[in-house]
Amino acid sequence: MRTATTVEASSDPELATFVVEAENLGLDECWVAEAWGSDAVSTLGFLAARTRRMRLGSGVIPLGTRSPVAIAQAALTLAELSGGRFSLGLGASGPQVLEGLHGVPFDRPRTRMRETIAVVRQVFAGEKVQFAGRSITIPRPDGEGRPMRLSTRANPDIPVYVASLSPRMLALTGEVADGWLGTSFVPEGAAAYLEHLDAGLAAAGRERRDLTVCQGAEVAFADDEDELAGMIAARRKGLAFSLGGMGTASTNFYHDAYARQGFADVAVAVRDRWQAGDRDGAAELVPDAMVLATTLIGTEDRVRERLRVWSDAGVDTVRLYPAGDTLDERLTTLGRAIDLVRGLRPPHHIAAATSTA
Repeated sequence: MRTATTVEASSDPELATFVVEAENLGLDECWVAEAWGSDAVSTLGFLAARTRRMRLGSGVIPLGTRSPVAIAQAALTLAELSGGRFSLGLGASGPQVLEGLHGVPFDRPRTRMRETIAVVRQVFAGEKVQFAGRSITIPRPDGEGRPMRLSTRANPDIPVYVASLSPRMLALTGEVADGWLGTSFVPEGAAAYLEHLDAGLAAAGRERRDLTVCQGAEVAFADDEDELAGMIAARRKGLAFSLGGMGTASTNFYHDAYARQGFADVAVAVRDRWQAGDRDGAAELVPDAMVLATTLIGTEDRVRERLRVWSDAGVDTVRLYPAGDTLDERLTTLGRAIDLVRGLRPPHHIAAATSTA
């Protein structure tokens, strides 16, 4: 199992310190998230200049915020700057970010993902870009432009990961992607994801070994049950936000994913309470079992055992979001988790993630 981390795209100087020190601890990968703050591409270039071995990835670039060719240009540039250490992660995002912030329609996300990847791979291969689809047409049919290729060196080996939660997008991930960037993961309910990934793999004549499964969870260590109880209580509101506040009232992929993994009644109750404006009441409805199922928190023995469960569920790379109020505390937590993963090898592969936003 490989280790990786996810960081929010940021101009915070502490970000580079965290990533460099994480690499020194032996972390394998760093994924940079882009939401409604700093952009991921600039941050990845900044980190490429400060790291030596660690693989870097966009986790994720939202579709619709850039043209497919602009995405491919950035990926080729980052792969070159990092000495071949870059993976492209793409996500459909949702109506709040795309329509509410960027002013672009959130329509046909699955079609847009398929067509974007097709164009990106044309660019990676050094081909002239020519595509006529339902959501993407290059060149414009009513313009004067002709098909072009980039002047940069081709690089068809850049891995493409897709962040997906819904059944149809999961199937597409299995069909066309090199890796899956997952979240909201309950290993005991992994079939809710994996059966759709496997369907997509089968449709493309591929097998599970052809797709890297990269899942993320917060990691934190408790010395005793009292400390663990406090950790659980502190994390209820975050889960309540995922169930009730991510996206819009009618479009929340996180809510739907948890519902398919055995928490349907909880998901509905929490969403309704959250949408009614009772945030504290929504958090109180999140059961301890749900917090423990979706995180890697507890004593060192418990975290070690949960890592085994994750691996047995089919996770190749685990992204660790290390808890801590300070940089030193986050790095200490991350180092302990990396040691636990190393103790599981082979064949386990772990990734770590953190937010510095």
